[in-house]
Amino acid sequence: MIKTLEKTGRTEEDAVAAALAELGLERDDVSVEIVERAKNGFFGIGASPALIRVSYEVEDAEPQVEEKKAPEAAEVSKVSDVKAEDENADFAAVRTFVSGLLEHMGVKAEIEISYRDNGGINVNLSGNGMGAVIGRRGETLDAIQHLTNYAVNHSSEKHLHISVDAENYRAKREESLTRLAEKMAEKAIKYKRSMALEPMNSYERHVIHTALQNYEGVTTSSTGVEPNRRVVVSYVKSEQTSNKPQSREWA
Repeated sequence: MIKTLEKTGRTEEDAVAAALAELGLERDDVSVEIVERAKNGFFGIGASPALIRVSYEVEDAEPQVEEKKAPEAAEVSKVSDVKAEDENADFAAVRTFVSGLLEHMGVKAEIEISYRDNGGINVNLSGNGMGAVIGRRGETLDAIQHLTNYAVNHSSEKHLHISVDAENYRAKREESLTRLAEKMAEKAIKYKRSMALEPMNSYERHVIHTALQNYEGVTTSSTGVEPNRRVVVSYVKSEQTSNKPQSREWA
């Protein structure tokens, strides 16, 4: 079931942060729609907060059951065993699908599976031929992650957010994108003009926006349509930077 929540904030980022805090979710678990952008007004007159709407998936409500007394020690042991079996089942389902997909791709890899702090699952692949698994700018890796999430959750009563990585590619890519963002911000300030980056997917654009959300002297926005949507880093005059610069758009 898809639910929505609207939140306001001084900036779009503040509103998104407030929504995520209330829901207890991460940015990857929701989609964000900017309903109204923040307006600074003239000397504070006519200013208005940003309004965003987040969409997120929740499980259908289960029927209430009669409250039972606290379980005995033996029953607690049984519950722990069932939980362990559930965890093993989750890992087994992920491993079965990923290994089968890699086999069809003709790639042999070590598959390491672990739980994330937020209850999701991390899958890390290692071995030879990881270039084919990652693909151009991580496009193949993203496709594998999408297919794994769909296949595992499609026949399951619970929804697991599964993150698939290969040879720590995502962390390295984030570091590279952060350096690129700072470099473009420096150019925007130096030449006092907007700098457009190459087309990126929504995840990479989010990394750029996040890297520059507190970078004094610039603001960011997204322009264009998929698959050619890109981030633009714009110079902001000094008198406009008394407040923290913010990203205009997250996607």
